[in-house]
Amino acid sequence: MSSGLAALRLDARTVGSWTLKAAAGLTLCYILLPLVSITWLSFYRQEIPSFPPEGYSLRWYASIVGNARFVDGLLLSLQLGVAATALGLAVGVPAALCLARFRFPGREALNNLLLMPLMVPGVVLGTALYCFHVEAEIATGLPIIGSTIGLLSGHLLIVIPWVVRLVLASLAGFDRTLEEAAQNLGANRWTTFRRITLPMILPGVVAGALFAFVASFGNLEMSLFLVGPGRTTLPIAILQYLEWKIDPSIAAVSVVQIVLIGGAMLITDRFVKISRVV
Repeated sequence: MSSGLAALRLDARTVGSWTLKAAAGLTLCYILLPLVSITWLSFYRQEIPSFPPEGYSLRWYASIVGNARFVDGLLLSLQLGVAATALGLAVGVPAALCLARFRFPGREALNNLLLMPLMVPGVVLGTALYCFHVEAEIATGLPIIGSTIGLLSGHLLIVIPWVVRLVLASLAGFDRTLEEAAQNLGANRWTTFRRITLPMILPGVVAGALFAFVASFGNLEMSLFLVGPGRTTLPIAILQYLEWKIDPSIAAVSVVQIVLIGGAMLITDRFVKISRVV
């Protein structure tokens, strides 16, 4: 009797294990299906996507190079992503350290204010920033509307919350006695931060930089309100292209974006393991 119950429990565990693996496999396939489909579509030879494909070609990747809007949009998006990420780290890391280390009046309000751009829809945020730029240009006379500085300020606004949030998560379990020991041994505050604090919170800093770059690089809603005439980011260039034409070149551009972000993650993995970041 006992052996039968043990066999039944073993069978139930086996069935449960296989069911869990099957559910995980189906979920993974569901997540990867759009990526596989877009990559496959980018190699179609025919201009109008249809199934089955008439053949395969690299012509759509070559067409990206010949399309000035895509090239200019890609360069502008890369410049904005890198600049916004660098400035976001310069502002977000000290802000996270301040929120984690000090208790002062208005601390919770400041914390909520820094995270608020994540909760505001992109269209609302873009509209508000555009109105602010109009008022600021009228008040100062400076060419703010449609400028690169104005666009960068908007991207900076959406990347700071990612940096603050992820660095705060790294600081949650930080042992401050390590800093105290370094200072007792003669290290000043800058040396302590560079040699002790920064290596300990590096996974959070890297994660914040990755999320910040992706958020800036792929932003569409807010950039529509802030971009100047004759200049477009890559998401806006794709949207404008789709208004007049639908062909696999859009899939090719999407694959290029995926490769760029994947390459950034691989480079990051050489310094900080992705498993520690996520």
